[in-house]
Amino acid sequence: MFRLSASVLAGALIFASGIAGAASSPNEQLPAGPMQEESGAACLNCHEARIIVQQRLSKAAWTREIDKMVKWGAEVDPQDRDALLDYFSANFGPDQPAYVAPKTAGATISKSRSKAKH
Repeated sequence: MFRLSASVLAGALIFASGIAGAASSPNEQLPAGPMQEESGAACLNCHEARIIVQQRLSKAAWTREIDKMVKWGAEVDPQDRDALLDYFSANFGPDQPAYVAPKTAGATISKSRSKAKH
């Protein structure tokens, strides 16, 4: 019984570490630009880049978002705020193409399994 429990525990740990590794790995990059480094320093300490890159917000909405994040603890130099706002508005504004999530191995496996059933 102990051997089964240990192997189940080991499997669960491997599975959990795989999920944690996938969640913490940067699957998206912020685009090159004058504020890439500053935006990474301000934002990526708390969340992944994909939280940003999937947005398509107006300049007014980005203003509210940046102000909210600063209130929640994001460290943005007041002198960089307007440039950061311009960077996000230019790269993640409503005029940009819709965000397309990257394919994952899990999604590919699920699709191939569902095709095999038909």
